[in-house]
Amino acid sequence: MLGEMLENVRKNVPLVHNITNYVTVNDCANVLLACGGSPIMSDDIDDVRDITAICTALNINIGTLNKHTIPSMLEAGKISNSLNHPVLLDPVGAGASRLRTETAKRLIDEIDFTVIRGNISEIKALALGGGTTKGVDADVADSVTEETIDSVISFAREFSKSTGAVIVITGATDLVVSPEKAYVIKNGNPMMSKITGTGCMLSAMMSAYIGANPDNIPEACAAAVCAMGLCGEKAFDRLGEKDGNSTYRNMLIDEIYNLDAQTLRKGAKYEMR
Repeated sequence: MLGEMLENVRKNVPLVHNITNYVTVNDCANVLLACGGSPIMSDDIDDVRDITAICTALNINIGTLNKHTIPSMLEAGKISNSLNHPVLLDPVGAGASRLRTETAKRLIDEIDFTVIRGNISEIKALALGGGTTKGVDADVADSVTEETIDSVISFAREFSKSTGAVIVITGATDLVVSPEKAYVIKNGNPMMSKITGTGCMLSAMMSAYIGANPDNIPEACAAAVCAMGLCGEKAFDRLGEKDGNSTYRNMLIDEIYNLDAQTLRKGAKYEMR
């Protein structure tokens, strides 16, 4: 099933509208091209009305939030809802500032999101009104461990029920949670935390996966998470003695470009709970 999700991306070439942050926008565009999708970046409200309508999916990322783009996010989300296009929210830094937290909550209130993807601290800030973030990174105190994983899945499942969205929590252990099922995913490499924007890249890539697989959203999300983590592992294995995080970023994108369905099926490390 996970390999089929990737095959559908390659076959359908979904056009993904990204309202995202300027720190990682180029990498997000390249990852979308690498995975088989097509990127378009637009955040002016007079532009998003037309752009949103021609796209397959919408990716909203609040990483460099400003008051000029908030109306664009709301408008694009509502247009996508009216067209029944999947919409993903990446609430970067929710819990770190009032503007980020309140904006993410407003977006959730006014837009029907298909997927909400963030680290554990961001999701806790939105779902429970608690948790803290270290800038835009998860707080160590919020780590998903074998001791806490069942409780995290439980609160994520309740958040999924209340929002109607599949909840994706990424970190050392990744979770994809809907009211009916939960994927626990163990792909990845610690080197992925040494480059800026692997989460943003994943959100962009995941938007392509859900755009190409609208009838299998949890499976599409799990496939995207496994694909990113597996490519992170394969990129690390290619590093030479003098290679650093810049080389690693390029190799990660190369591995996404070269990933095929059979490799994803064989390399995906997950269990259902």
